[in-house]
Amino acid sequence: MQEADETVHQIPAKNQIDQNAHARPRHWALVAVACAVVVGGTLVATPAQGRPTPSPAGQPAEALAAAAAPDPAKAQLPLDCGPFPVTIALSFGTRLNGVPSTVAAAHCAAPNGTPSDAVFLLTAGPDGRPTVRASLLTEADRLTVTALKVRSDGTITGHAKGYSSDEVPRFAPDLVLSLSWTRHGAGWTRTETKAPASQA
Repeated sequence: MQEADETVHQIPAKNQIDQNAHARPRHWALVAVACAVVVGGTLVATPAQGRPTPSPAGQPAEALAAAAAPDPAKAQLPLDCGPFPVTIALSFGTRLNGVPSTVAAAHCAAPNGTPSDAVFLLTAGPDGRPTVRASLLTEADRLTVTALKVRSDGTITGHAKGYSSDEVPRFAPDLVLSLSWTRHGAGWTRTETKAPASQA
């Protein structure tokens, strides 16, 4: 049986997107914004509709209602989708280090194949509009995010499906990944553990 493979990626501050940087213009609306719910004291992103409720323990990473968190549908996300719209696959609002934030997984709504997700951390910019504070995952990682949540200590975690090589068909991912992002100073560290999908 093949053992899970763990990899650590550093996401330095210079890879974070400055709030004054110019995003690509968008002429379409973002769709399918997911809401956050609380499950067992942890904020979880799901496509189900509903309103988040605060953690009863009053933990550092606390839930925010949609009206209090940055709206990913109003953000200019750095995705090169060409003529296709952007879909928000998963998102949840939370307060990280006292700052209202939204974590969102998004992809281009291409009609064919399985589009890769990117994961963004959004906060409010100087003008109040949502801005990308950090790109936690990019399209180049070629992953489809299936779950996102944040722990009480502020660590963001998730699950995704991926591919072991370029020869694997895009409709048949053969890897499952557990992801976590931990803040280190101004940057983030991403840790991922891969395992064959057959072991999931």
